[in-house]
Amino acid sequence: MRPELGSREPTTSRENRLSIPTFYQTLLKHQLKLVKDTICTLQLNVGLLCNQACRHCHLEAGAGRREIMTARTMDQVIALARSHDFKTIDITGGAPEMHPQIGEFIERLIPYATRMIFRSNLTALAHRKPSLMTLLKDNAVVIIASLPSLNENQSETVRGRGTFHTSVDTLKKLNRLGYGQPESGLELNLVSNPAGAFLPPPQAGLEKRFHNVLSQKYGIVFNNLFSFANVPLGRYRRWLIQSNNFDAYISRLAAAFNPCTVPGLMCRTMLSVSWDGYLYDCDFNQAAGLPLENYPIHISNITAPIPAGRSIAAGYHCYTCTAGSGFT
Repeated sequence: MRPELGSREPTTSRENRLSIPTFYQTLLKHQLKLVKDTICTLQLNVGLLCNQACRHCHLEAGAGRREIMTARTMDQVIALARSHDFKTIDITGGAPEMHPQIGEFIERLIPYATRMIFRSNLTALAHRKPSLMTLLKDNAVVIIASLPSLNENQSETVRGRGTFHTSVDTLKKLNRLGYGQPESGLELNLVSNPAGAFLPPPQAGLEKRFHNVLSQKYGIVFNNLFSFANVPLGRYRRWLIQSNNFDAYISRLAAAFNPCTVPGLMCRTMLSVSWDGYLYDCDFNQAAGLPLENYPIHISNITAPIPAGRSIAAGYHCYTCTAGSGFT
């Protein structure tokens, strides 16, 4: 299935009504360019299947989605990783735990990654056989786990009933394996997202609070907390529109534009591969239908590294990654 073609900076009738500059206009105002640097991260979205249907999901992942990476595409990913010098391999979804071949896929990729990241919603990891956690541990895979809020009601408003305590139990299991423990070498990072149509508080203060509450209340330790704004795409975009928050939220993101974040944006050093093997600058551009170089390029057609200096596709959603402390 080929992705829908997008313009370099797509707009809809709703975006056209916004009284804010486009993302590229803002870059121009600050005399900034958004182009590729040397690509060192290979991000792999192994599918849209997920055991949750989170309100903030930009990919609209869920239990009813059947789009997952095929064995053939996985072979093509392995070939790409073997022939290119990626430093980091970043595995995401959906819930990557739910892909039936995820364990084997990780084992095949390990030789080609200096650092491997596995993004988990924690509840899907809880329902997998313990062998997946053991595999991640044995290969020192970095786990980035979503925990929207320390408040049970707020967290479950985003993710669904029963998810908070399952997430806490999974964090405890990871701690017992050594994840997040000092000197273990097993990195456990958390991600927090606001439950409503507002931006997150400063990351440093929130991280301190997460450390204190999780340690004192549940005996849980972790390494770092990343506090990110929600991306106005997919299910979250639809919720913003239905709740009459869309225009105000986009304006809030744009007003928080921080030019200092642009040099470090993940899209500059990332090649993102969708579940069907097509290439994007980042996972958010997958959701926005903005393919790499504005044309559907399949992984099977890549014979040489993507050169530095190529323009990066962008849209209003890119204000999310440059608001406040940015997004990585």
